[in-house]
Amino acid sequence: MSEGLGSKKEEKKKIIKDIILKLHQGLSVNEAKERFEKEVGSISSLEIAEIEQSLINEGVSPEEIKKFCNVHALLFQSSLTKEMTKEESEAHPISLFKKENREIEKITSAIKALIKSKDAYGDRDFKEKLKELLDQLKGIDLHYTRKEQVLFPYLERYGFFGPSKVMWGKDNEIRELLREAIINIEKAETKEYLDKYLGPLLEEVEGMIFKEENILFPTSLEMLKANDWLEILKESEGVGYVYIELPRETSALISELKTILIPEPEFKEGVISFPTGELRLKELMCLLNVLPVDITFVDKNDTVRYFSDNKHRIFVRTKSVIGRKVENCHPPQSVDRVKEILGLFKEGKRDSADFWINYRGRFILIRYFAVRDENRNYLGTLEVTQDITEIKKLEGEKRLLGEKA
Repeated sequence: MSEGLGSKKEEKKKIIKDIILKLHQGLSVNEAKERFEKEVGSISSLEIAEIEQSLINEGVSPEEIKKFCNVHALLFQSSLTKEMTKEESEAHPISLFKKENREIEKITSAIKALIKSKDAYGDRDFKEKLKELLDQLKGIDLHYTRKEQVLFPYLERYGFFGPSKVMWGKDNEIRELLREAIINIEKAETKEYLDKYLGPLLEEVEGMIFKEENILFPTSLEMLKANDWLEILKESEGVGYVYIELPRETSALISELKTILIPEPEFKEGVISFPTGELRLKELMCLLNVLPVDITFVDKNDTVRYFSDNKHRIFVRTKSVIGRKVENCHPPQSVDRVKEILGLFKEGKRDSADFWINYRGRFILIRYFAVRDENRNYLGTLEVTQDITEIKKLEGEKRLLGEKA
């Protein structure tokens, strides 16, 4: 039986490798797609990753594979999508959320076990061990953040706003309970601490797991489509995971999704579409001008192409600077340093450089950033200047909730 499965897998790999190579030789996408669906049908992301590795092992350079990876990513889209229809798939975002919940439960169980056996410890040892477990529990913040920043927005697209209006608030309550539990571990008497801080924290953490797995996750599975889950998986990579190692199946799928090239911005009917959203031209201009920093962009040929037009610029800029070489825009004593920084950016040896000066009684931060495309090709340099005099004076915290209208 296992030999039969193995031979089928090898045959499938052989066909796909041949399709990919034929694509490289000029086979049309439609012809390749037709052959793929007819001869292969479905394939897991892990198999795709193994096939790519086989090609590399057989002498096909990674650079050659990159030339057609966008084509084969689109070709395999239907198969990858099928994987997102199965919650039990290790690659499914809900499966990953649940794996994290199992790890959270291990921590809460360990805390409960410690409380039961607290008489076996001295007060100091008990609190030290408890502090270690509470520090581990801090990881729930990342679990909640991924839920709030990635899953909730997709539910809202289908008109389901409950989680972001209610559950997000409960998440923040848990964050605050955890913060209070850690702060007061040395301050309160043990019995008072368990009743006032630790008990409510454990109850809410476990209650959130119940709400997620009995309300949020089933609703999400019912409302969201396979393509939504693919996007959620891709975006989750930017937030991160906690407590768990990503299964090979998940890592392979994420790797495959990354082969889809980042779309170029498009301009149509006064709207610029970016990979992460869209803005009207006037909105973009006003947005750049309201930033609390002055920005200047110098292209890869060291020519000034743009500067933001803030009301209160730190250094004077006039439109006559556009088109000038950057070395002509700096005093002689700093030209060599500017050239050195740009040279390091072009060579890929640095990506940023920071300076700060006192200027007319204000403390000014000047930062340079190398601007690169997704392949790390140098496009130019962004200069960001900010008056941080008042920022340096800030102490403590001022939360959004405490701000009065």
